[in-house]
Amino acid sequence: MALSRPAGMFDREREWRALTAFATDPAPGATLGVVSGRRRQGKTYLLRALCAATGGFYFGADEATDRDSLNRLGAALAEHGGAPAPFVFDGWHTAIDALLALGRERRVPVVIDEFPYLARANPQLPSIVQNAFAPLRPERDDSRAALLLCGSAMSFMGKLLSGNAPLRGRAGLELVVPTLDHRLAAEFWEVADPVTALRVNAIVGGTPAYRREFVRDDTPAGPDDFDDWVLRTVLSPTSPLFREARYLLADEPELHDISLYHSVLAAIASGNAQRGGIASYLGRKSSDLAHPLNVLEDSGLVTREPDVFRDNRTTFRIAEPLVTFYHAVMRPIWSDLEHTRDATRLWQRSQRRFLGSVLGPHFEQVCRSWARHMAPPDLFGDYPNVVGTGAVHDPAGRTSHQVDVVVFGLDDDDRRPLLAIGEAKWGERMGLGHLDRLRRIRTLLTAQGRFGAEHARLACFSGVGFHDDLLEAARRDDSVVLVTAADLYRS
Repeated sequence: MALSRPAGMFDREREWRALTAFATDPAPGATLGVVSGRRRQGKTYLLRALCAATGGFYFGADEATDRDSLNRLGAALAEHGGAPAPFVFDGWHTAIDALLALGRERRVPVVIDEFPYLARANPQLPSIVQNAFAPLRPERDDSRAALLLCGSAMSFMGKLLSGNAPLRGRAGLELVVPTLDHRLAAEFWEVADPVTALRVNAIVGGTPAYRREFVRDDTPAGPDDFDDWVLRTVLSPTSPLFREARYLLADEPELHDISLYHSVLAAIASGNAQRGGIASYLGRKSSDLAHPLNVLEDSGLVTREPDVFRDNRTTFRIAEPLVTFYHAVMRPIWSDLEHTRDATRLWQRSQRRFLGSVLGPHFEQVCRSWARHMAPPDLFGDYPNVVGTGAVHDPAGRTSHQVDVVVFGLDDDDRRPLLAIGEAKWGERMGLGHLDRLRRIRTLLTAQGRFGAEHARLACFSGVGFHDDLLEAARRDDSVVLVTAADLYRS
């Protein structure tokens, strides 16, 4: 049964369809689902709306002792069912059975939000849920409860259904609520100018709560208001955004040595994208970084992206724009920001770091995302199957050429033909020099006899436009693709 999406809900159509289908599934027996996603993405809003639409039960856990959480759950269940007194549970076995009992008469969603808090106080809880959903168990078979476990601690939630985890094979739904992409974020922030939209996105990304709760719907009125918006929001000590990047790490239970993880993120934000560069920045051995990088990746704060041309080379990227902005712009001047009455001069002096370490890399990533998921179907000659970045060795020049956007297709023999190589420049008007560089790289790849590179298109992405000579070259040569900031926001 399809449920109408709440009128105040922005987008999240895919997530709402998945949740409502799960919560109204007519099949017999209790079912288990897992919902995760980074903080501030609207998971709680989705789940509360689901319970409101279906008469379901919602329980939001908090950091408490095991006994206190059981008491709170007993009180919440009693209130939900209109019982005269709170239920008293001697442990989680009986508590989970009581939750399943809510579905004896009909399919009903039963939500436990912030499940990692409960599991931190009682590490046996995932195993207890596993036992509750064991086959041929009457409490499960006679129930039609749709139990949803939700959490924001990505390092924990990502392992809940993996490998030999107790709940592996038990769940019928695994839903990750993502951040909004750059197009949806611009629509959500109501920023019509594409250049301003990309600047805003480079700072706050696609996290919905940053507009609603954190800046109280304060959005840039236009291009001329962007700097003032930065000063009155993310650089203002009175704004919740000011300290948010520091708190994001504290939310992850796996991050014990916070200072080490901040240092790793600072190294990446400074342009050290490979493990060796990060190690040099920190004054440590590369082997010392395996654990912190893995934990940051599990937490959803860092992504590991392989070089598309060299299997043994990996690039690390910060996944949350606000964290990049904090480490590149705010952290070096943190004390001044905390104590100044007017951060205008500090922001002006930070423009080089903002453009080079924040806006430029973010523009490149948006270009890759656009090429993979949003570009017109015929722009690259075929469907983009893999889009990434990579380095091409130039023996004659004794150097390597970094390629910002590499687009691969997929043929019927599972081979990856190279569809396009591209260069992205945020603050630079691009000309024939950029096109000549791409032609040189295409020639190098063709000489390697790999990927069918001789047919690859050459794409130039620019935030400020193109010189006339490049525009003329694109008119004469169908293999030259020019993409502006406005193109990135066209449907």
